[in-house]
Parts: sequence; structure tokens; C-alpha cells
Amino acid sequence: MKNPLSPLMMSGKEVLPLVEGGKGVAVSTGVSAGEWAAAGGVGTVSCVNADSYDEQGNVIPQIYHGATRRERHEELVAYGIRGGVTQVKEAFERSGGNGRIHINVLWEMGGAEAVLLGILEQTKGMVHGITCGAGMPYRLSEIAAEFNVYYHPIISSARAFGILWKRAYRKQAALLGSVVYEDPWLAGGHNGLSNAEDPRKPEDPYPRVVALRSLMNSFGLQDVPIIMAGGVWYLRDWEHWLDNPEIGPIAFQFGTRPLLTQESPIPEGWKQQLLTLDEGDILLHRFSPTGFYSSAVYNPFLRELEARSNRQVAYARQATEELNTEVQVGKRRYFVSAADAPRVADWLESGFTTAMKTPDETLVFVTGDKAAEIRKDQKDCMGCLSQCKFSDWADNEKNSTGRGADPRSFCIQKTLQDIAHGGPVEDNLMFAGHGAYNFARDPFYSNGFIPTVRQLVERIATGD
Repeated sequence: MKNPLSPLMMSGKEVLPLVEGGKGVAVSTGVSAGEWAAAGGVGTVSCVNADSYDEQGNVIPQIYHGATRRERHEELVAYGIRGGVTQVKEAFERSGGNGRIHINVLWEMGGAEAVLLGILEQTKGMVHGITCGAGMPYRLSEIAAEFNVYYHPIISSARAFGILWKRAYRKQAALLGSVVYEDPWLAGGHNGLSNAEDPRKPEDPYPRVVALRSLMNSFGLQDVPIIMAGGVWYLRDWEHWLDNPEIGPIAFQFGTRPLLTQESPIPEGWKQQLLTLDEGDILLHRFSPTGFYSSAVYNPFLRELEARSNRQVAYARQATEELNTEVQVGKRRYFVSAADAPRVADWLESGFTTAMKTPDETLVFVTGDKAAEIRKDQKDCMGCLSQCKFSDWADNEKNSTGRGADPRSFCIQKTLQDIAHGGPVEDNLMFAGHGAYNFARDPFYSNGFIPTVRQLVERIATGD
């Protein structure tokens, strides 16, 4: 890059404008966050089902014993607080007083507020900022003010920030540390695409961020940084954003690149898989039980979900004008359209002999083994989301969404815990940003080189 990176005031201290993205479950740990902060940037501890350890330093498996979902949900919250405190303390110690330490929570995770409060109570003085997205976290500013820490909402449009500001954040303007603009087409993990946006037509982030800055300026927030997240790999590609009055103070968040460092806790098989990805290997999909779009490696796990949804037909228990052709599935009879009846016959012959009802008055066809797995996962639900399409859990008086459980989705807690702790990469959800193919093309990673966090931060700061 022509211009060296200038320090930026973030969460009360001048730091490099380089932010580690928060990645749960159990991926952005105290080790990685602490080392990122020690290198002069902003390290982020994921407080989404964070790991804690026994006296020998082994990860404590998050096993649930409660007989009811509510009881298991309380266990989940307790695990979350213990793990979050463990990781924050590690990050604070490793940072050596350099950089900043942020914690990341998803507002739509189960028990988000209880987990956040529990962690902040036990880590006073160690956390400098809270980043939060996946929903509309109106209470974020109020919680930040209670503990005198900065808050950094994650949004994907100027409109979303405007709503948050007018309803809640204007009351705690002094502690607004930044606004994180997360590109809804390119970022890894869950994405903030609205119903008005086409998932197949990515929009240039520049005019969207300019619109966000214009709105922030109208609220008197000229000096509050924007953090650009999603799709950032080489800073040289963003040089026109630096010292740009249309953009204002700007920092850049890296979520995918820190996956491949020596301090990254992800298993070796996951790291090696990242080095082999090609452009187009990341899928923006809507199978997540959150209901949000999300981006992950298009592996056999996602292909199975895709095929499962493709084996789907509308049905009725009594014949209608349109659904007038009877099919026999096991001991049950259904009526489907004449056009769909041959497809059902083919699926049954191919071994997809179990029909599972969806909340949309359709049937999906799966094998008997897959049906048993889906039902067990739904039964084992521990309320890891505030509301879940897959299990019908909701954190309300009835602990129910009021809709049937959706067999087209999956238990996100199960798969993210499994892949983070050594489970097969091909059989689990593997979140990554759409630029992950750069691992195979970037000369920095030639011959399988995996940098330390400090080496990565130093490399990024050069523009490469």
C-alpha cells in the first residue's frame, strides 16, 4: 500500500484499525484474541458456547443432563458463562495490556442476555467492547452502560442502524465504540440479508457504507469508526477507503483469515481443507435454524440438506382438486399432485422411505436412519437459539415457536461443537467467508505455510 496504516481510537485506546472477527462456536478463543490484541489490534473472544477446561487443561465437553429443554437451557447458559469468563481471562493475560479485547455474542442465541451479563460481572476491567449482531440488539447499549464498556453493533444496512439509534442507542451515544458494517453477501457465518435484497445479486459495499456514514454524521457521529467486515482480504484493495471523507474513520475486520493461524484452535483437518478451496466453494444458503441466510463451505453436509429439501412435495390427507393422487408411504396415505406422484415413487424406490412433515404443509423424504437422527436431535434440544426452526424451541413462556419443528434444517449447536472439536469436516457445517478461496492463491500460504497471529497481523498491515 502507498500509505501506512494510521492508528485509530477504538474502545478508548489507539490501536491498529485491524479487528479479529468473532467466530463461535469455540473458534475465536482467548488465545487467538489475546495474541491479536498483543499485536496491536482488536482481538475478539467469541462468547457463543465458549470452551472451559478442567484442571488438566482438557476441554470440558458440553453434555446436558436436564430432563426438559428448559433445564438443559439453564445448563447451556451456565456453560456459556463459565466458558466466556475462561476465554476473556486468557485473552486479557495474553494481550499484555496492548490492543483491545472485545467479546462477541449473537443476540439471537439462547440466553444471550444472561450469558453476556454473567461474563461481564466476572471480568470487570478485562473487556473493552461488546460486538453483537444476528438480530436487533436494542438492549446492547444499556448493558454496555451498566458495565462502562463500549458497544459495537453489527448491522448490514444504514436503515438497520437508524432504527437501533433512534430506539435505543442515542441514549448511550458516548459508549458507541463503532458500527460494524457486515457485508450480507460476502461475510462468513450468519448474514443480514433483508427480504428486499437479492441473495444472488451482491451489491457494492462502498455506496452502502457511504450511506451509513452519511446517516451517522446526521446523528453527530462523525468521529465514530465504521468497521468494514466481510469480503476483506488484501487491504490494498481497500486503499481508496482510507482517508476518504465519504467513509470517515474506518477499520477492517478479518474473520476468515484468522482461522488459519498457529494459535487458531480449529482442528488440523479443517485448516487443511481451507487450503484447498476454490472460488465458488462457499454457499450462501438458508438452511440455518435461525432463519437467517448464512455462508459456509459447500461440503457434503450442505449438499445433503440441499438434496433433502429437493425431495419435497405439497400434500394433503384428503384429496383436493390439485392434490388428488394417492401415494402410500409406509402405513400412511397422502395425496399429492399427479406431477409429483412419480417423483415420490422414485424416492421411495431409492430408499427415502420416511416422509417427514414440515410447517409449510409439505413432506420431505429421507432414509429411516436420517429420520431417526433428525428426531433425536430435535428431542435433545437445549435451546441454543432464542427461537429455533429445527426444534420449535423458543425462549418464551411456552418454550415453543407455535409452529411445527422443521426437518429441512439441522441442530446448529451439535454440528458447530462437533467440527470445532475434531469432528469430520465433510459431515459438519463449516462456516467461512466467500474469500476463503484466497488461501489457495495467496503466496503468503505457499507450501502450506500457517502463520502465527502476529505474523498475520504484520502481513495484513502491509496491504497483503
